[in-house]
Amino acid sequence: MPSAHIDHLVVTAPSLAAGVAYVRERLGVSPQPGGQHPRMGTHNCVLRLGPACYLEVIAVDPQSGTPEFPRWFQLDHACRRPRLAAWIARTDALRAATTAWAAFGRIEPMTRGALRWEIALPEGGALPYDGVAPMLIQWQGPHPAGAMADSGCSLISLEGRHPQAPAIEGLLRAIGLQSPVPITLPGPGQPPHLVARFQTRSGPRVLDASESPDD
Repeated sequence: MPSAHIDHLVVTAPSLAAGVAYVRERLGVSPQPGGQHPRMGTHNCVLRLGPACYLEVIAVDPQSGTPEFPRWFQLDHACRRPRLAAWIARTDALRAATTAWAAFGRIEPMTRGALRWEIALPEGGALPYDGVAPMLIQWQGPHPAGAMADSGCSLISLEGRHPQAPAIEGLLRAIGLQSPVPITLPGPGQPPHLVARFQTRSGPRVLDASESPDD
């Protein structure tokens, strides 16, 4: 059976500057520069949350040409404001894990600078279960968080809210997720969303995707 862990959280934004400002306002610290994803036409900034966990701010790279795939995290659609849109689960057996659900997508190799990894890309750049279920990654080499500056932030918990909560919980069991990620029903009138809680140098902070709908 495959084994999986929370790898990173994804904040999508209309620009890197907007995404960095959002994280700085909410968590009190600025993500550091990351790099470009040549195959996807995106670029990012990153914030270390632990030895093998981080937060990524990602946006369309205005310097890129037309990518060969639909951009991940639905970035081909208008992104009007930053929000916690998705999370990635790290697995030690990507091909075995993707058999749990066909919509995890096809496995593709990716790079950013010296980093190398394989990731399962859902069809059309979709977010699995509206981003409440994870995308899957397997790193080829050391985890990138090890080279990131200490941010003074750590991830306390990640939770999801979705009308199909039982199906998502079953999916997390199928991929062997070792980190607890409770999935419950959303409140009245709430869309599916993620809630992440952090410990920072300024105390506990929260990113709640329901507070920044992309409308």
